[in-house]
Amino acid sequence: MESRNVTFLGEGFPVFWEEAFGCNVRDVDGNQYLDLTAAFGVALAGHSHPRIAAAVAEQAHRLLHGMGDVHPPESKLALLERLTALAPWEGARAVFGSSGSEAIEIALKTALLATGHSGILAFAGGYHGLTLGALAATEREFFRHPFERRLYGGIVRAPYPTERDGPAALITALDFVEEALAQGAPGGDRIGSVIVEPVQGRGGARLPAQGFLPGVAERTRAAGALLVHDEVLTGFGRTGRLFAHEHEGVVPDLLCVGKAFGGGLPISACLGPPHVMDAWPESKGEAMHTSTFLGHPVGCAAALAFLDVLVDDDLVRRSAEVGRMILTGLSRGLEGVGGVLEVRGRGLLMGVELKGRRSGVNLAERALREGLLLLPAGEWG
Repeated sequence: MESRNVTFLGEGFPVFWEEAFGCNVRDVDGNQYLDLTAAFGVALAGHSHPRIAAAVAEQAHRLLHGMGDVHPPESKLALLERLTALAPWEGARAVFGSSGSEAIEIALKTALLATGHSGILAFAGGYHGLTLGALAATEREFFRHPFERRLYGGIVRAPYPTERDGPAALITALDFVEEALAQGAPGGDRIGSVIVEPVQGRGGARLPAQGFLPGVAERTRAAGALLVHDEVLTGFGRTGRLFAHEHEGVVPDLLCVGKAFGGGLPISACLGPPHVMDAWPESKGEAMHTSTFLGHPVGCAAALAFLDVLVDDDLVRRSAEVGRMILTGLSRGLEGVGGVLEVRGRGLLMGVELKGRRSGVNLAERALREGLLLLPAGEWG
C-alpha cells in the first residue's frame, strides 16, 4: 500500500476518481464534481480531450516507448520543432523532462554551466517542486525542514511584493535583489540564477506588483546572472497570455514549462536561447542530463495534440475573456462578505484570500461535499 506521507485520509476525503471529461469528474460511487482546479493546472484543454486522447491511443498502438536520448521517436522531434517555435528567442533550444521539478533542475544546471556560478536567488512564497534542487529554491518550511541538511545552502531569498503591499514594498524588494546580486550567496559564490514565478500559484495566486518583474530582469542582467521563469503552472494560456511573462514584456533567459503542456500526460521542458543552452557540452554518446523516459513518444504525441487544441480552440484568448468574466463576478459576489480579504487573478489563474489559518482548507472541504473541487493554497494551503 501507499506510504502514509502521500495521500491524506479523512472523513469524506479523498474522493476516488473514475472518469473525467471537460471540467466534470465522476467518482467511483457515481458522484459528480465540477473541477475548478484543472487537476493541479494540468487539464487546461479539459479532461480527456478527444483529440488528445485519440493522439495518445494512436501513438501507443505504434510505439509505446523509445530511447529518447539515443534513438529518438519521431514525435519527440516534431514536438521539439513545435515547442521551440513558440519560445521568445530565435533558434531556441529545449531539454525535455517528465515533471515540473525536473524542468527546474535542468534550468538550475544550465545556469550553473552558463555562468560558472552556483548561487541562487529565489523569492518568498515561491514553489518550484520538491526534488532536492527545486526544493532548495522552494520557500515553504513544511517541505524544506526535514531535508535541510541535504539541501543546497547557496540560496538567497528575496521579497515578492504584490500591488496590495504598496510602492514602498516594491522598492524594498528590488533594492534587496540588487544588493543580493552584488553580495553573492552564502558560502561565497556569486549568484548565477534568479528563479521567479511570474504569478505565484501554490503561493496563493499572488500577482507581482507592477514593475517588479522588469526590475528583477534588469538587475539580473546587470549582474551577469540568468533569469529563470518558472511557468510550469502559468504557461500555455493559463493567465490569458501564451506565457505569463508577456504581461509585462519581460523575456527570461530560461523558461520552464510543464503541467498543461502534456495535455494530461507527464512531460515538461526547459527552454532557452542558443547562447545559453549551448553551455551544455555536445553529446558524444553520453548525455550529461537525461532520464529513461526523456522524450517519451506517447507524452510527446499528447503534447503535440495539446498544442494543436491550444491554437485551434483559441484557448489563450478564451482564458483571458472567461477569466475576466469570472473574476468580475467573484469580486462583485464576494464584496463585503466577512472573512474575504481579496479576490485576485489573471486569466484563469485566480484565488480568493480568506482570513484565518484554516479558512481555505475548511472552504475546500465544504465545497467538496457540495460537488466542487477547489485547492487551498498560500501559506496555510
